[in-house]
Amino acid sequence: MKDILLIALFAFLGAAAAGLLGAGVLRLLRHRSLVVSLSVVAGVAVTAMLAGTLTVAWAMFLSSHDLYVVTTVVTMAALVSLVTAVLLGRWVAAHSRELTLATRSFGDGGTFAAPAGQPTAELAELARELAATSAKLDSSRERERALEASRRELVAWISHDLRTPLAGLRAMAEALEDGMAADSGRYLRQIRTEVERMNGMVGDLFELSRIQAGSLTLTPARISLHDLVGDALAGVDPLAREHGVRLIGDRIDEVPVEVDGKEMSRVLGNLLINAIRRTPPDGTVAVAAHRSDGGVVLSVTDGCGGIPEEDLPRVFDTGWRGSHARTPPAGAGLGLAIVRGIVEAHAGRAEVCNVRGGCCFSVTLPAA
Repeated sequence: MKDILLIALFAFLGAAAAGLLGAGVLRLLRHRSLVVSLSVVAGVAVTAMLAGTLTVAWAMFLSSHDLYVVTTVVTMAALVSLVTAVLLGRWVAAHSRELTLATRSFGDGGTFAAPAGQPTAELAELARELAATSAKLDSSRERERALEASRRELVAWISHDLRTPLAGLRAMAEALEDGMAADSGRYLRQIRTEVERMNGMVGDLFELSRIQAGSLTLTPARISLHDLVGDALAGVDPLAREHGVRLIGDRIDEVPVEVDGKEMSRVLGNLLINAIRRTPPDGTVAVAAHRSDGGVVLSVTDGCGGIPEEDLPRVFDTGWRGSHARTPPAGAGLGLAIVRGIVEAHAGRAEVCNVRGGCCFSVTLPAA
């Protein structure tokens, strides 16, 4: 038993010395290729075995012939181990370079395509993560392109919508200044109307900028949905009468919600005004509200005739108007974007779908 312990001790000391030496070499070569690292690891393993064997052989006073045989066997094992390590390292390094080249497509706006046959589970997992990241980047780039396009469209339309009333205001001011206005009162009323419209447009731009900058501050309070809808319907009733549109709001459940009353009134007002302007005379705009599994659902259904399927995903985008008309009634395309921003600030969601004869805008809010 004592001899076995001595043999184990001598073998451990020799192997430990080789291991410490190998650790120092690995630290010096830690920034080199994987082939070098694997070769060092294989060399350390063989050297540790050789050192332990030689130490034990020296302690046991083996003959020179026996020691030569042991050394030859260990040397052959070392050669096979080093060759295997180099081949494995070159294989893994080659696949790593393929993965590196495939990853460079990220910076060029391309799509990542994982090389086939990854040699290790770690590289395969890395390839899957890179593929998932590539898909997310593609989606993000698509959203960025769509947002940039809508911004350019918005700037063009806003410029047109501001230039038109400004030109009219300038002409009317010059007529009043030169005394050429036959009915100065009508000119003044028209000037006031244009100023109010421009003020509303600037207010929408300011509200949208606050939403997109994340600086919209909410003051939530417990409000009855019936009262909220009732106030909104009363506010748009004159506009509905002017357009000959009938308002229906008899399917409103008595459901409390925890919302900012001022901002949600703006949401309802934008949806109702948009619905009234898009609904032909003698048409109907219906408002409904009920509790569902996902929270509280508030919907506004109009008679606009429906929205083309290809335009449905863009309805809540900034600058979307539903037509290419640039006449003042078309607006600046900010109302529905403001609706979505305010609803999402309340941890809700805004959706739209086509129904028979028109479309239905629905707002889902968390239940109080």
